[in-house]
Amino acid sequence: VMIGGLIGGFIVAMITIFKKEWAPVTSPIYALLEGLVLGGISAVTNARYPGIGIEAVSLTFGTLFVLLLAYSSGLIPVTQKLRMGIVAATGGIMVFYLLQMLLGFFGITFTSINGGGFIGIAFSLFVVAIAALNLVLDFDFIERGVQYGAPKYMEWYGAFGIIVTLVWLYLEILRLLSKLRSRN
Repeated sequence: VMIGGLIGGFIVAMITIFKKEWAPVTSPIYALLEGLVLGGISAVTNARYPGIGIEAVSLTFGTLFVLLLAYSSGLIPVTQKLRMGIVAATGGIMVFYLLQMLLGFFGITFTSINGGGFIGIAFSLFVVAIAALNLVLDFDFIERGVQYGAPKYMEWYGAFGIIVTLVWLYLEILRLLSKLRSRN
């Protein structure tokens, strides 16, 4: 079920990205499929570290609400420099993860980054921070869409963006908590 959700979620995400006007239909389907994936990953991780799933969910939604409050109060203004910095950091993380995956096929691993040591935890904290800051970009995208009178389907596309970011944030928080628990 988890693999089906992963493959189906990827396909639906690609459709949503390239056919934004389909977002009112594809966004809920994507959320459902990612729910299967996250449920499976959470179950496996929770079997190893009991209680970690609810901790990760709590931290993810706590982060969402704190950043929404900070954004809506004007505490975090989205400037062009901030936007570029977050996008560049997100792209760098994506390139690193792809490189790590490709090198893994040849037996090359980054044990210090994937481990529970100082470097691994610091890297995970950095990635969690960047994933969280992507929520601010999602909020800004939605707000600017409203200001410019974007078509109705863009509301769903904005919701899709938040779902994608929350899935990434949850997985990174789960990974960080796993690293922290592996130290004990």
